[in-house]
Amino acid sequence: MRILGIDPGYAIVGFGIIDNNMGENIVVDYGVIETSKELVMPQRLDIIENAINEIFDVYKPDCVAIEELFYFRNQTTVIPVAEARGVILATCYKRCKAIFEYTPLQIKQALTGQGRAEKAQVQFMTKTILNLEKIPKPDDAADALAVALCHSHINPNLNVNRVQ
Repeated sequence: MRILGIDPGYAIVGFGIIDNNMGENIVVDYGVIETSKELVMPQRLDIIENAINEIFDVYKPDCVAIEELFYFRNQTTVIPVAEARGVILATCYKRCKAIFEYTPLQIKQALTGQGRAEKAQVQFMTKTILNLEKIPKPDDAADALAVALCHSHINPNLNVNRVQ
């Protein structure tokens, strides 16, 4: 099963693609979609939509795991991030109906065993589980791989957290 993990944003969207073969997780690719702050929001959203479509064209994921919006820390960016997340969800839904959402707490719990883990712990576990030499950079890409791993660790056949 090929899983596309997404860490949503509007300046930077992280993506990570893993293959889960009989419980073994293998990195296919990871990276970020970046948009310039000089662009107006509709242009940024268009770039994100086009890049997500390109990821689907190239990698053909079987399902999508996306981090739910968490806005406690920085409420000034919640609306633009929500707009970008909406475009990401709509684009993914057109391409693949198997979309799963996970809270930051669920992702941390799945990778480290505790929901209050620090970001460094999650990144270390992502590197370790995927047998990578170093922690993926930038952080948004590492976060997206963590989202994909979270989905891999939760039995997808149960359709837990599936977007209806």
